[in-house]
Amino acid sequence: MSSFFNSFRSGRVVSKAALARRAGLLLAAGLGLAWSMLGARANDTYELSGRVVDVADGDTLTLLVGRERHRIRLSSIDAPETGHGRQRPGQPFGQAARKALADLVAGRTLTLRCFEQDRYERDVCDAPLSGARTANRAMVEAGMAWANRQGGGKYLRDEAVAGLERQARDRQLGLWRQPGAIAPWDWRWQCWDALENGRSTPIC
Repeated sequence: MSSFFNSFRSGRVVSKAALARRAGLLLAAGLGLAWSMLGARANDTYELSGRVVDVADGDTLTLLVGRERHRIRLSSIDAPETGHGRQRPGQPFGQAARKALADLVAGRTLTLRCFEQDRYERDVCDAPLSGARTANRAMVEAGMAWANRQGGGKYLRDEAVAGLERQARDRQLGLWRQPGAIAPWDWRWQCWDALENGRSTPIC
């Protein structure tokens, strides 16, 4: 870059072709740096190691890391909602999903692979169990959670989860035994939001 500008300071005449070549090199270098920064940001993950001290529902747990408690939201999945008062009733299989996740992880010491914090300040993570198996995949495989397709699938970080959901659905495992199972993101809108805002709702 310094030679590019020094040509002007020294009064040398630089051809248009040379200027174009140098400008092209500078642009390519700048684009390469930008792409590398974006790639690093896209692959930026972190780990949390600790003991699972609470399981709130089929996709949410609490991890004790040292003396600090972290609320964890399992990535790529969405489990049936448990109840939260009269205006937020639980879904069928909500408690069954909570128990299924507790059976997998409660009391265990795990090292989670995390991607970000969501708007509720929960760490969004995969929870490895053994080999390529994660609690996230195990919940969907057992028919205790959906592949999270909210927002056009932007929360579906693990693409294998979609195939596991299809298998569980075909085998009518867990929540797929019920006809017309309603995805949790639809339940939150069609049931919870309707009740909280005084709209009639046929589903809950």
